[in-house]
Amino acid sequence: MAAVLRDHARAQALSRSTLWRVRDAADLQPHRCVYGLHSPAPGFDAKARDICTLSVHARRFFQQGRLVIGVDEKTGRQILPRTYPPQAAQPGKPANREQEYIRHGGRVLIASCVVPTGQGLGHLGPTRTREDCAAHLADVHRQLPAMVRYDWVVDNLTLIGSRAL
Repeated sequence: MAAVLRDHARAQALSRSTLWRVRDAADLQPHRCVYGLHSPAPGFDAKARDICTLSVHARRFFQQGRLVIGVDEKTGRQILPRTYPPQAAQPGKPANREQEYIRHGGRVLIASCVVPTGQGLGHLGPTRTREDCAAHLADVHRQLPAMVRYDWVVDNLTLIGSRAL
């Protein structure tokens, strides 16, 4: 496809119809993509149904002493506090925010959501290791009410099974 476009571009400007003909010849389908929620893994549908059932019944489970908690992580977050505080707007002058900021490097957010209450608990650190995950889960457990059972929904492919990045 690149060769066709390059050769045609040398001869003349590309028209819209030429671009469509080249795209059709290459059989490109940019509007279609594979989405991670449709896994071909065996047992995926049953696992997804189980997780949805936990979420749907989380309030009833909470009343029975069972707590549903979802955990996930976000990697590569940039925490960029401003060097100077913003100046408030004054009559005739807009608010002013300086462009300078302090770089702390990439950070990892490991967060838990207590499904029936909506409470969020997080851990912000430089790495995403098994130890970081275990420390987060232990910290969350300490902050939660005593329950008969805890159901943790965890992405075990990247969170539990991860190594230091």
